[in-house]
Amino acid sequence: MTLYLTVEDVRKLVGMDDALAALDTAFETLAARWPTIDFVVHAIGYSDKTQLRGHFYDTTLDNFLMTMNISAYSLVAVTKRAMAMMPEGGSIVTLSYYGAEKVVPHYNVMGVAKASLEASTRYLAYDLGPNKIRVNCISAGPMNTLAARGIAGFTDMLKHYEAHSPLKRNVLPDELGATGVFLASDGAAAITGQVIYVDSGYQIMGM
Repeated sequence: MTLYLTVEDVRKLVGMDDALAALDTAFETLAARWPTIDFVVHAIGYSDKTQLRGHFYDTTLDNFLMTMNISAYSLVAVTKRAMAMMPEGGSIVTLSYYGAEKVVPHYNVMGVAKASLEASTRYLAYDLGPNKIRVNCISAGPMNTLAARGIAGFTDMLKHYEAHSPLKRNVLPDELGATGVFLASDGAAAITGQVIYVDSGYQIMGM
């Protein structure tokens, strides 16, 4: 089952009570059709793009809380509901970015949210390990998505990755998808709590 959210829908998620009720409904609907599931891909993140262009210290409290709720806590909420449908184990995969560990200009509060997301991945992996449920995170290179285009200087970022990554190119969407398929498969049966970099090797570079 796939849930598509518009920007207006995402803004409504600031009220987490409504969002959690929507998740309950989604998983109840899913369980009515498929009693069990094998994997979940968590791929949602949002922040007010006007606050990704200035200084991080100008982030408002409302936007900080909204960004953390949507971009990080949602993984916890989804995992709590999904694990009940994984009695024989399973795989949960989420998506991060290099801005979680290094300063990326114009990423601002999204970087803080992604750092929380990566830490949440580790704690969830520990909690769910006895249930044979693996939780991992893919840290992708810049992808030309709607969300990425909201970041100022994104085109320059693509050029920078191409020039400075060991493979001298940007990542392709199907390569990112292939990594997700691997993490959902039995081939990754002993991998959990990890951040897997799919960025043409950019993460290993210093200057």
